Amino acid sequence: MTVQIRQAQSQDIDELVDFNLAMAQETEDKPLNIARLRSGITYAVQHPAEAFYLVAHTDYKPAGALMVTFEWSDWRDGRFWWIQSVYVKPEWRRQGVYRSLHEAVRVLALGDPLACGIRLYVERENSIAQQTYLDLGMHETHYRLFEEEFHSQH
Repeated sequence: MTVQIRQAQSQDIDELVDFNLAMAQETEDKPLNIARLRSGITYAVQHPAEAFYLVAHTDYKPAGALMVTFEWSDWRDGRFWWIQSVYVKPEWRRQGVYRSLHEAVRVLALGDPLACGIRLYVERENSIAQQTYLDLGMHETHYRLFEEEFHSQH
């Protein structure tokens, strides 16, 4: 099986919406506002300096995707590439689709003179994903994630 990776374009938005809906339902049992989700994905596709999606295809069929965002680190004088919104269709899991997406992010980040590393977060109970990330050379940090979410009207 060959996995092709490319940056998402406007024709991928419907598939990215479907992937995000499925991922939110599967990992957090959380329904998403479809209009807001579509707007957020469209923004990322149109503003790749802030965020971009990579999509994976196998046999010319969509198999998975992820989004990359950036965080500036003053301590490192560089930016972390954050992997987010990871989704691989169930029938393509454990077949190298995520590994291909991850390696594509690594190659792109290594080509960015400002990149200082790659980060991601994972659900505490998702032991399969955690093992995948460890197998790819990542390690768990000592940080915990906290947030305050704003419910804007845009």
